Amino acid sequence: MTAKTISKGILRAIGVIIGILLLLYFLFTIRSVLAYVTIAAVVALIGRPLVRFLRLKIKLPNIIAVVFTMLLMVGVLAGIFALFIPLLSEQSKNLSLLDIDELQQSLNTLYHQITKYLGLSSNLVENVIDDVALEKNILKGFDIGFIPNILNSFLTVLSSASIGLFSILFISFFFLKDRKLFEHGLLIFVPKTKEQGTVNSIEKINSLLSRYFVGLLLQIFILFIIYTIVLLIVGIENAVVIAFLCALFNIIPYIGPIIGGVIMLTLTMTSNLGSDFSEIILPKTGYVLLGLIFGQLIDNFFSQPIIFSNSVKSHPLEIFLIIIIAGLLFGVVGMIVAIPGYTALKVILKEFISDNQIVKSLTQNL
Repeated sequence: MTAKTISKGILRAIGVIIGILLLLYFLFTIRSVLAYVTIAAVVALIGRPLVRFLRLKIKLPNIIAVVFTMLLMVGVLAGIFALFIPLLSEQSKNLSLLDIDELQQSLNTLYHQITKYLGLSSNLVENVIDDVALEKNILKGFDIGFIPNILNSFLTVLSSASIGLFSILFISFFFLKDRKLFEHGLLIFVPKTKEQGTVNSIEKINSLLSRYFVGLLLQIFILFIIYTIVLLIVGIENAVVIAFLCALFNIIPYIGPIIGGVIMLTLTMTSNLGSDFSEIILPKTGYVLLGLIFGQLIDNFFSQPIIFSNSVKSHPLEIFLIIIIAGLLFGVVGMIVAIPGYTALKVILKEFISDNQIVKSLTQNL
């Protein structure tokens, strides 16, 4: 091997590395656009069964079916946001009517009772600083200069969210209208010899992921019903909104239910601020906790295994391990995309290396 050949190899390797780095930088720069396209693809997969039903069963033209589906999803999204207005209003009202002196006295009494019951030391912390003096100190050093910055930040976030929502709806519309749009765009980067296998993979992935996302909505709906019944029985205001919010967190595997449970218990307590802690707040919170446990048992042992195994054709243990591994590698985002990503990978492997023994065992149900 001559020095000229070695030099060419080194230069080629450097060129490849530079090209990869430039590609990664480009993808990082347009990450927001990639996020819009990804979310739009998910929205299209969710709306795909409805469009197909309207087009094949109701015999509506494709464009009308797509428009109806998009309007329905936008209406659902607007309704969800509208549901949170009474919840925010009620929680603000509860906090504004909260008697801080009474709450402080209740906490001190509770602290004394706990230490006495447990036989702990009676050396208590000094009484809380007088509220009037504290209020004066706060007002004296209060600077309202941060308010314009908060308003500017809020307007920036609102503007970005509006642009993102419009972009997602726009892309989703064309994904639903032209079912082959994403496929044609992807085939540009695929060699001619691999086009048919790629088309077969895309069709199979679309079918499985569409069933997965519909199944995910069904899972959330089941939890929503259970939580709503529990909160209504306990007598919590805005039960429907709280139940929906907490059920929605179930999208995040394992961590989401914990976050949703903490929020539900917190909102249960804040909805009863000013009531007797031992006679009203504590019992209601306990009943809600039992309802949470019941809902999660139903979800973990019945809803989730049945829905996910039937939608993505994977064993529940297989799904569990993939979610855990993805969570360890990529955090919460990895846990969310673990099942769709793993399903797509299985379909691709079966299409292109189906002779491999490991691939055969993993994809035998596909």
